[in-house]
Amino acid sequence: MKNTNNQTASVLPLMAMKEIPEPNNNAANITALVKDSGKVVGYQLSNGQTISKEEGLALAKQGGIQGVGVSERYGNEYLKSVPDGTDSNNLSNLPAVSSITAGMQ
Repeated sequence: MKNTNNQTASVLPLMAMKEIPEPNNNAANITALVKDSGKVVGYQLSNGQTISKEEGLALAKQGGIQGVGVSERYGNEYLKSVPDGTDSNNLSNLPAVSSITAGMQ
C-alpha cells in the first residue's frame, strides 16, 4: 500500500496558490526581503533591482520572477515560494534588509 499522506502533503502548498506563473527565460530570483517594522514591503532581486511588494506581484505575474507563486489571504495577494524540496530558497529563509537600507523610504 502506498503512503498517500506524503504525496498529499507535498501537493497541498501548491493547491493553496492562486496562480503559479511560468517564469521567462530572463526571470530574476528574489535574493532578500525588504522589511519595514517586520512587515515585507518589497524584494531585492538577483538583477540588482529593489522593488515594492506590489511591483513584485505584478512582475511575478508577468513571469519576471522565478520560484514564486501568488497566494491570497483576506483579499490581499502576496508572493509565496513554490515548493521545490529546498528550504534555503524559501522566502521565509531569505535575508531581510530594512526599507531604509534598500532606499525605499
